[in-house]
Amino acid sequence: MSERKHPDWIKVKAPTAPDYFRTRELLAALRLHTVCQEANCPNIGECFSHRTATFMLMGDVCTRNCPYCAVAHGKVRPLDPDEPRRIAEAVVRLELEHVVVTSVDRDDLGDGGAAHFAATARAIKQLSPGSRVEVLVPDFKGSYSSIDAVVEAPVAIFNHNVETVPSLYRKARPGGNYRRSLDVLAHAKEASHEFANCREAALLTKAGMMLGLGEERAEVDEVLRDLRSVGCDILTLGQYLRPSRDHLPVERYVTPDEFAELKVAALALGFRHVESGPLVRSSYHAWQQVN
Repeated sequence: MSERKHPDWIKVKAPTAPDYFRTRELLAALRLHTVCQEANCPNIGECFSHRTATFMLMGDVCTRNCPYCAVAHGKVRPLDPDEPRRIAEAVVRLELEHVVVTSVDRDDLGDGGAAHFAATARAIKQLSPGSRVEVLVPDFKGSYSSIDAVVEAPVAIFNHNVETVPSLYRKARPGGNYRRSLDVLAHAKEASHEFANCREAALLTKAGMMLGLGEERAEVDEVLRDLRSVGCDILTLGQYLRPSRDHLPVERYVTPDEFAELKVAALALGFRHVESGPLVRSSYHAWQQVN
């Protein structure tokens, strides 16, 4: 299959703003990884220019090999116990009011890295008490104790992406399980009530999907209903972009009008906030999604 040409609405300009380069230099100096860089995010210029980034915990190598994802997979390194402190330092130096922290999948760890997420959230709040922490977590293989460890930490938004429709999981997300992902979101919401006394505010849950992998509109609508059925508050919808010829091809480019229609439909289902557009990614404009 020949490579599809990106439509005009997908194209972005190369970053040139001074703050873009300052953010890159700071992250390099602190030896931090970001999903912005590792996953070839098209919004890196905009976000880095606003002195914000999505920090990626536990290295830059994933234990899973999802055929849509640009993050490297293979042999992983031991956890860096100083990483939470360095991320907290970056938060202070970037003056971030809203912090997004994600990770590679670490199925080699007994808790999937949950304790490391919690330690990072605590480190951020210690150095920057006014910052709001959003986590984008893996499925932890469905471990409730791992989910509890993250929810009990000082996080405001618990994000876990379903990524695509159930019929495409075998092709696009062979290491995942759609029902397990829904259960992760459901349990996070339920567990947050148990820890209500130690929380600053009610926990918001969030999920995202890529479109353009061959899903049907009726399947997308069903996923939106499923997400609302487990109390998901915030939704992100964006276009899948092929990282390389070794990854899954784009089956279709969803138009901006279609993304706008999906936003209307999702809001009608009761989502608190919906970010829907070709270049939307999980943490795109995340600081605006809880106001």
